[in-house]
Formats: sequence, structure tokens, C-alpha cells
Amino acid sequence: MDLDNTLIDRDAAFGDAVAGFLDERGLPAGDLPWVMAADGGGFTSRAAVAAAMNARFPHVSSTAIRGLLDTGAANRVVLAPQVADELRRLTGWTTVIVTNGRTAQQRAKIVNTGLDRLVDGWVISEQAGHRKPEPEIFRAAAATVGASLDGAWMIGDSAHADIAGAAGLGLTSIWVANGRRWTESGYQPAHVAEDIVTALRLVPTS
Repeated sequence: MDLDNTLIDRDAAFGDAVAGFLDERGLPAGDLPWVMAADGGGFTSRAAVAAAMNARFPHVSSTAIRGLLDTGAANRVVLAPQVADELRRLTGWTTVIVTNGRTAQQRAKIVNTGLDRLVDGWVISEQAGHRKPEPEIFRAAAATVGASLDGAWMIGDSAHADIAGAAGLGLTSIWVANGRRWTESGYQPAHVAEDIVTALRLVPTS
């Protein structure tokens, strides 16, 4: 399973952190959409976002900007109770989070939300040395819990990272649409769900 904007609403948490960051420094609240666009849902590199913010906010220290990017989302993200309930329902499955990102930041999100007590393991790209959609990170996820990928399912919101990665390994996949339409023609998810709760309910438990 994917982490950001799948199991947790990473963008909402980061947006809340950015709003506080701007307010504390007397910066225009109207800059929030600009920062969110620069962040690209977490897919833009930290260095690129930091450079863009340094240029736009020259009177803000680089340390403060790095602090926002390092801990802003991790400190504010929450796990919806319905998601926790659905994870508990997945009896008979071994559940592993597969996430791209820096180890300290992603692990903080997992621990701060209590996901560490609801899943069997996790693999983070920085530590694994591979990023989704590379097959090695999915194999590492299986190895983390002493399992194989035979019969595995992948749930995620990224067509490229999650669904293409699953397709390359022949895994059953669920794309979490989050209000978007599927636009890829080279591969397809096995299922489409509007949100993570619906996605988790598609996973058979018997």
C-alpha cells in the first residue's frame, strides 16, 4: 500500500503546515496555492521546492524553509478512523507500506499516525535504494515480511509509481482516484476506487 495521499492525506497536512508558516511570518495567505503547486503533491524534489521558496521569500531563512519541508506534513498528518478500521478488517493479509521519500520523514508519518501498529511492515525508498515504480522496491516490501509477491495487491493514488509498478510485476492493483479520472492508456488498474476506504473494502478477506 502507498502512504502519501493514499493511507493518509499528505497534501492536506502539508497545506495546513504551509498556512501556518505563512501566517507566522506575515506572508500573504494567497501564496498558499503557489507553494502547493511548487510542491507538486510531494513529487517535486525537496531541493527544488526549497530553491523556489528561497527565491520567492528571500527574507525567510533557509533553515525555516527546510524545517517546513522536513517536518511540516509529518507533524500534522492524521489517520482517519475509518481507514484504521478497514486496516484492522484485513485479517489474513500481510500489509506493507511502500513509499517514496526520505526515511526520517516517511517513518515519522507512519509512527505519528499509528500506522506502525496497524501494518506488518514498511519500505521507504531512501533506505531501500529504489523508488516506485522500480520492481526492486516491491520485492523489498515482500522480503521485509518474509513473503513473496504471489497473489499480492497494490493500492495507491499514483498512476506512474503505484499502478505502473504493480502492472510491471503482474500484481492486482487498486487506483485511488481522489476525484481524478484515469488517463493512462498503456496500463490499467484492476479496480478504481474514489477513496482509500472504498479501496480497502475491495480487498477480499475470505
